[in-house]
Amino acid sequence: MFVDTHCHLTMLNLEPYAGNLDLALQQARDAGVSKFMGISVDLDDHLVLAEIAARHVDVGYSVGVHPCEDPEMMQRATVEKLVQLAQTDKVWALGETGLDYFHSTEFIEEQKQCFARHIHASQIVRKPVVVHTRSAKHETVDIIRAEKSTHGILHCFTEDWETAKAVLDCGYYISFSGIVSFKNAQDLRDVARQVPLDRVLIETDSPYLAPMPYRGRSNEPKYVPYVAKALSDVYDKTLEEMAFITTQNFENLLQQK
Repeated sequence: MFVDTHCHLTMLNLEPYAGNLDLALQQARDAGVSKFMGISVDLDDHLVLAEIAARHVDVGYSVGVHPCEDPEMMQRATVEKLVQLAQTDKVWALGETGLDYFHSTEFIEEQKQCFARHIHASQIVRKPVVVHTRSAKHETVDIIRAEKSTHGILHCFTEDWETAKAVLDCGYYISFSGIVSFKNAQDLRDVARQVPLDRVLIETDSPYLAPMPYRGRSNEPKYVPYVAKALSDVYDKTLEEMAFITTQNFENLLQQK
C-alpha cells in the first residue's frame, strides 16, 4: 500500500468526480493508496482539511504557510499560532514552509523568518516540518542547520546530491514527486539512487506535476503508485517492495519524537 505524503486536497480538480472529494479519495484507495497527508499553504486551509480528516481515518494534514504567500499571511504564522493549530492528532506536520526565490525575491527576509518559526513550532510539538525550496537550496540548508532542525521532509525534491546529503545529515527525509518519472529527469534519478532507502518518501504534490504517463494532466493522489514505480526502477526493487519501504518510512517519520 502507498502513502501520498503531500497532496493539496483543497486544490484538486474534482470535475471527474462531480465535485466529490470522497470519490477521488476512494479512487486512490482502489489504486492502492492507504494514507494521505493534505498540505496547507495558508493558515485558513486547516479549516477545510480538518473537516476532510474528520470524515476519513486515513487522512491527516499539515498546518502552515507556503513561502509564496503574501507577507501578511506569513506574519500571522507565529510560533504560538502554529503550535495552537498543531495540537490535534490529525495534524501530522508543520508546513509547507521554506524558501522560494523562483517566484519572488521581494520578501526574502519574511520567508526566512517564517521558515524559522515553522521549525521552532515543529520542535515544540515534535512533529515534522515539510520544506519547500526553489532557487534557494543553499539558504534553505543554512536555515535547517542554523535552527538545528532534525525532523522534516524536503518535499518534491529536484536538487543535487550536495543538497540531498546536507539535509540527510540533518536527519531529514527526501520526498520525490512525479518529476522523478519524467523522461528528461535522469539527473534527478541519479541523485535518487544515492539516497538511502530508509529516507525515501513519495508524493504527488497534486494537483501539480502528474507523473508519466499522465504528465500534463491534473494530478491526483491515485497517481502516487507511478512515482513509486519510477523509484522501484531506480533502486532495482519491485513495486511492492517500494510501497512497503516508503510506507514504513512515513510511519517512522510520524513516530519520531
